[in-house]
Amino acid sequence: MPGRGPRPASASASTLFAYGAAAGLAVDRLIGDPRRGHPVAAFGRAANAVERRLHRDHRGWGALHTAVCAGSAVALGALAARTARGSRAATVAVTAAAVWAVVGGTTLGREARAIGGALAAGDEEVARERIPHLCGRDPQALDGPAMARAVVESVAENTSDAVVGALVWGAVAGVPGLLGFRAVNTLDAMVGHRSPRHLRFGWASARLDDLVGAPGARLTAVLAAVAGDDPRGALRAWRTDAARHPSPNAGPVEAAFAGALGVRLGGTLAYGGRVEHRPVLNGRGRAVEVADIERAVRLSRRVTWLTLAVCVGGRTLMSTAHKLTAHKRTARKRRTT
Repeated sequence: MPGRGPRPASASASTLFAYGAAAGLAVDRLIGDPRRGHPVAAFGRAANAVERRLHRDHRGWGALHTAVCAGSAVALGALAARTARGSRAATVAVTAAAVWAVVGGTTLGREARAIGGALAAGDEEVARERIPHLCGRDPQALDGPAMARAVVESVAENTSDAVVGALVWGAVAGVPGLLGFRAVNTLDAMVGHRSPRHLRFGWASARLDDLVGAPGARLTAVLAAVAGDDPRGALRAWRTDAARHPSPNAGPVEAAFAGALGVRLGGTLAYGGRVEHRPVLNGRGRAVEVADIERAVRLSRRVTWLTLAVCVGGRTLMSTAHKLTAHKRTARKRRTT
């Protein structure tokens, strides 16, 4: 028909992303993370090799390390997406594989429930053995209630880091966004902490992780309030307590989870012999109980599927806006010719 141009390449991008992301989450739900050969573990080994060559006690060398490692992940994602571009089935498959590779919601829930089961059975030693699978705290410094609190806090923070943040960047930038976010988050876990070796070298990774993690953290907090048992309590704890947390992204997430679950989080904790006294989040709440671990896992799962809906909806709106803008430009050109 005269005047009808070719359909924009981005017209079905939201649909393909929706199918791919949903399939990736479904695979994660079914099988979780593999015990061996996980892509994130392979990236970690490669990043370690790069660090051995580049490490200097200098921020500039650390920034180079971050750029090389994260940039390589983004480039790999771009290459994979470009290779699949000619086929809708291939695009969905590549998106699904990338989502499965970067999210970790099922394994997060399994580890949390394993610790919760051990605590419910009164076997604190088994719980201590599994704590390092979930977070970096010193398990020998934790009693039963402190382990339950640590698990709930880890479920909250990792819902943002291991699920929501990745889906947000996938919605914004496709497969390169998915792989790039996971690369940055992994680098922060590897070198972003304030150890003597990484105090300067890991500065760039830590700051970049704060930047790219901010959208996902805020969305996680919003959805925790929407999906939790006490939306007002979640919003109140976020508003009053989040800024007191040392992490700009973990603060909103943990505070919102605390309010949504009606529990107190924060307080004294130990990392590798170093003791921190963090502010209490949702001081109106009660102390964490073992049963709250299951409640936190269920809340995390609800937040995951709500995130998928939000991201797909956002991509659809962006695609529609792009299409309308293109039509308006075409109409203006016609009027001027």
